Amino acid sequence: MSQITYSAKSTALLLVDPYNDFLSEGGKVWPFIKDVAEEVGLLDNLRTINKAVRDAGIQVVIAPHRRWQPGDYECWCHPSPNQRKIMQGHHFAKGEWGGEWHPEFAPQSGDIIALEHWGSSGFANTDLDFQLKQHGITHVVLVGLLANTCIECTARFATELGYHVTLVKDATAAFKHEMMHAAHELNGPTYAHAILTTRELVAALPAA
Repeated sequence: MSQITYSAKSTALLLVDPYNDFLSEGGKVWPFIKDVAEEVGLLDNLRTINKAVRDAGIQVVIAPHRRWQPGDYECWCHPSPNQRKIMQGHHFAKGEWGGEWHPEFAPQSGDIIALEHWGSSGFANTDLDFQLKQHGITHVVLVGLLANTCIECTARFATELGYHVTLVKDATAAFKHEMMHAAHELNGPTYAHAILTTRELVAALPAA
């Protein structure tokens, strides 16, 4: 892992779903991930990575989930279990505080904000792949939520599209420890090119 390097010109940080509902006290989903998030140091690690990649000149890309609006999923033929949860819980509701960016991880000037994804993949039915290709990106580093849903699905899709994929196992969280284990110890090694800690990632980034 110490030999992995990332070029500022061809690497992007994919920050998945940095909403208040996920990352802030009072968020609708935060209570369900809080124990795991605090155990791995999620927020501090996201802060560290956010600063490090920006200092290194690496492109930051926000891959946001669909912000719930009245009527979403209700007439769909096959809403997924996660979509049903969003429909019932009004997660990331548009126009509400929970659907706003966590203030520390809000997009900055020069960041790319991909179209919102309806399912778990940040690529499916969005412009994420197009945007990355237009910026010459070949390597993607994924952080955000949740480890075993949107992170895993987006990362798998990225691999299928030919990107070099890095997971950062302490810059994400899940509802249960078993889900984190599955994401990083069982499933991740079947598709990801690198599975790092925040410290290992920062050490591999180019100098500011």
